[in-house]
Amino acid sequence: MQNSFDQLPEVLVIEIATNVRQALAEDIGSGDITASLIPESQQARARIICREKAIIAGQPWFNEVFHQIDPEVKLDWQIKEGEQVDADQTLVYLEGSARSLLTGERAAMNFLQTLSGTATRCRFYADLVMDTQVKILDTRKTLPGLRLAQKYAVTQGGCHNHRMGLYDAFLIKENHIAACGGIDQAVATAKKIAPGKPVEVEVESAEEFRLARNAGADIIMLDNFPIDLLKETVALNKSLDMLSTESSNKTERPKLEASGGITDERLPTIAATGVDFISIGTLTKDCQSIDLSMRIIE
Repeated sequence: MQNSFDQLPEVLVIEIATNVRQALAEDIGSGDITASLIPESQQARARIICREKAIIAGQPWFNEVFHQIDPEVKLDWQIKEGEQVDADQTLVYLEGSARSLLTGERAAMNFLQTLSGTATRCRFYADLVMDTQVKILDTRKTLPGLRLAQKYAVTQGGCHNHRMGLYDAFLIKENHIAACGGIDQAVATAKKIAPGKPVEVEVESAEEFRLARNAGADIIMLDNFPIDLLKETVALNKSLDMLSTESSNKTERPKLEASGGITDERLPTIAATGVDFISIGTLTKDCQSIDLSMRIIE
């Protein structure tokens, strides 16, 4: 089974090559002295086995490891990217220089098990809210140097990306508001200095929600709102939208994002309130790597 990744965005293709180059540099250093025990001409065939149920993500990184080490290594994937696999299922067969297979083993599996862990956790959360319209979002709580990789894995698990960094969207929090002199001033300045960039405001009360909505925020983050207040705010947002439709000053309803204190138990209830988004830092922050192993088979 061949998986084509020809349609990956150029920025991600560049990032994958960079991630792998750095991983190989820290692992191989001046050379793999253990692999040198094996005759240079010796060929081998191996397979990667997943030891637990998981969503598999990270094949482009895995492939790139062996491409950079030895383009002659052949990979035969048995599953598709983003596919769920069972325990003890074979993911991929590898064939080529025994030295190359062993030198690339750990770096390749590090990427695959880490990104599969992220994707697996995301699928768990996505399944919890599958009967609602809410979108589960990631955050910037990612592993240093693997921001794009983990955010890619999030999408493979069925969840969605928030902003990629500090550069592509405004997220105006308490300290920004204080430094700017208020919500009105912060939103107005944001729209002036970067027209077209999404403007999101974090609020902690119903009054701050009204201020953010009136200021023209595109997204309003409801931080640690109790369930009852979430329901009231969703209803208020819809009623204000109806009023604005009847007036000459029609404005688009801001999207609502719930954040803070999101647990597995509370997630379905929060999703049922009608918020548009729920952001969860643990999608990328607390993920558990998937157990993989490589075995030489001939």
